[in-house]
Amino acid sequence: MARTQQSAHSPNRAGRFVQSGTAPERYGAFHPKPLPPDPPLLVDAEIGSLLDRANQALGRLDGITLLLPDPDQFLCSYVRKEAVLSSQIEGTQSSLSDLLLFEHDIAQGVPTADVEETSNYVAAMNHGLRRMADGFPLSLRLLREIHAQLMAGARGGDRAPGEFRRTQNWIGGTRPSNARFVPPPPHEVMPALGHLEKFLHDDPDPTPILLKAALAHAQFETIHPFLDGNGRVGRLMITLLLCAPENQVLSRPLLYLSLYLKRHRDTYYDHLQRVRTDGAWEDWIRFFLEGVVDVASSATHTTRRIVELIERDRDRVHALGRASGSAARVHDAAVREIVLTIPWTARRLGLSEPTVVKALVHLEGLGVLTETTGRPRRKIYVYSEYLDLLNEGTQTATKAQAAR
Repeated sequence: MARTQQSAHSPNRAGRFVQSGTAPERYGAFHPKPLPPDPPLLVDAEIGSLLDRANQALGRLDGITLLLPDPDQFLCSYVRKEAVLSSQIEGTQSSLSDLLLFEHDIAQGVPTADVEETSNYVAAMNHGLRRMADGFPLSLRLLREIHAQLMAGARGGDRAPGEFRRTQNWIGGTRPSNARFVPPPPHEVMPALGHLEKFLHDDPDPTPILLKAALAHAQFETIHPFLDGNGRVGRLMITLLLCAPENQVLSRPLLYLSLYLKRHRDTYYDHLQRVRTDGAWEDWIRFFLEGVVDVASSATHTTRRIVELIERDRDRVHALGRASGSAARVHDAAVREIVLTIPWTARRLGLSEPTVVKALVHLEGLGVLTETTGRPRRKIYVYSEYLDLLNEGTQTATKAQAAR
């Protein structure tokens, strides 16, 4: 699907705008062409080099999981970080601290609607990963299931959760005629999705998986098949595609592009639009691969720092001697949850509350956990250094400080 000779952009390369409506409310709805692009992608020296660097960065990131003492424990926190970042791109103001407090039913004073959306993202990601681990393919059916999880009970939850749209939507503006972009009309949605699904699984000229992920994400966002939640589902699709057993790119879901896309949000949207208007697939591919290199390298570095932190603190806990048994169990719970309360920890570990209190006192004395409320009752303990590492890049202008 790729070639090395020159391939010029053309306005109709990715599809065409078809005029709809009547004056003065006329608008052009985009009808995408099936993937792969035609003319084929120009894989020049720059894209080839970026693709090599991206694959190497992913290999290092996948290898870092071998250092994790408990990969599943670590991933619980990492998926939460992605949920916060992807939701922030859509305008939510909830922070990682807000989400952690919400999960423990102690999210007083935080934007409840925002944090519910973020919590749903965690559930949607985990649902997709579980289904694929059980052998279910990345398919239109799975994307609908993920969307239903994402929208359950959240804002927009009344907008056909788990169902592809049957009405016209648009991006930006107050109506199609003044929108920034109008996706295909409802009767074109299922044919376009069918072509996308075929590309994901029946590509006649196999496309390198990172290029396939970039093309599929842009195409999904162009089709915009749901009434709400398209951006989040489209970003989830990237990770799920890389984690699909048949692709063998990542053994665990450690690559999330939302941090990069959040930092370069305007450029991200501009590239997607230029694919539609100018057929600028190569420019989008370069941007996407640069993001993979950036995020994979950063994630590898952060994961190493987290592993070092956890191992350092475990050594300190074991040095407590007789008190180390229950303290180690509480520390393990903190690695998974980051935020702890006494009643929750006692229930989760099957320990008495006095035993948990003693362990928390030891961990606070070591500087591993920090009690954040200053209250004599209903205390909240936070694994502060771990939270700080995960928080890098997730801060918002109105970040709640409840757990800091």
